[in-house]
Amino acid sequence: MIGTISAWLWWDRLWLPGNLTWADLEDEEGLVYARASHLYATVPFALVFLVVRYLFERLIAAPLAASIGITENPRYKVEHNAVLDHYFSTKSKHPRQADIDGLCKKCSYSNRQVERWFRRRRNQDRPGVLKKFREASWRLVFYLVAFVGGIIALYDVSLSSSQGFSFNIYLLILLHSQYCYYIVEMSFYLSLVLRITFDVKRKDFKEQIVHHWATLTLLAFSWCGNYIRVGTLVMLIHDSSDILLESAKIFNYAKWKRTCNGIFVVFAAVFIGTRLIIFPFWIIHCTWVYPPDYYPPFFGYYFFNLMLVILLMLHIFWAYLILRMVKMFVFGSLTKDERSDNEEDEETSVTEDNDGHVKVTNGCGAGGGANHH
Repeated sequence: MIGTISAWLWWDRLWLPGNLTWADLEDEEGLVYARASHLYATVPFALVFLVVRYLFERLIAAPLAASIGITENPRYKVEHNAVLDHYFSTKSKHPRQADIDGLCKKCSYSNRQVERWFRRRRNQDRPGVLKKFREASWRLVFYLVAFVGGIIALYDVSLSSSQGFSFNIYLLILLHSQYCYYIVEMSFYLSLVLRITFDVKRKDFKEQIVHHWATLTLLAFSWCGNYIRVGTLVMLIHDSSDILLESAKIFNYAKWKRTCNGIFVVFAAVFIGTRLIIFPFWIIHCTWVYPPDYYPPFFGYYFFNLMLVILLMLHIFWAYLILRMVKMFVFGSLTKDERSDNEEDEETSVTEDNDGHVKVTNGCGAGGGANHH
């Protein structure tokens, strides 16, 4: 049974054009080709990434956050209440008014006490700014290193006279820099998958899961099918904008608003340029249009392009969120990351003074700083 499954999984026609077989990719005369067995190295390296990340966040990122004044806001821990805990865990974190009235009767709480309990309980599950800073700084360091590695890999390709830059994307020999770049990138994304339940969960959490698995599948297939050069380009254009995104996050957590806003505008331009212009109109165009001139289309050809299109759909979704933020930035109303689930105030009340002005106060009695008619 296992032998039959393996034979079907590695059937030549799934991975290679009709006039090629795995025998054509055997190493010979000093030429090395990509092997599926090479990818086994990503598992131990992913575990190494988890250990390095743990040490980095605590020994480097945490002291760095303290040095620039990033501290956690004090949080109130909710008192245990079996009825409210059960409702929060099994039904909804945001009860409707009718449900709040029912919970008040069951718990002998006032309406305001129940609302406050749910606010504090939701805040307990939200990551603090220190955790967000540690995560962003770790990603920034990785993307910087990976971007440099991608540039080196492309430079080595340009020096390799045997590969050139034709659109014949098969039978390309494997370079050492490409091997290192692939293993590092895949190990990093695998480590993100392993830690995804512990990392900051944003509003696009489901899209992030799809992105990580689509990226791993795309990279693994491009490796086994010898689409290495295309995979290198895809990773490089992703890293270029991710560097700016993580930088903007770090300055946002440090409350350097002008710097954050400036970097974010540059990030938006780079994101649109690389992921909505270069990615579809150059990379996908090359992988879709030119290969049939050399080999007849086959399963791997369609599958590889399908994964690229899935990534493009995710890019369009994130571009929509980014453009919304740019719009708010231009009109001066950008106050938070559209992907973030921000912490709620402990208690907010709205009152009206004798002159008819509306005043917003929080649970500590501090004024909102401005009155509006």
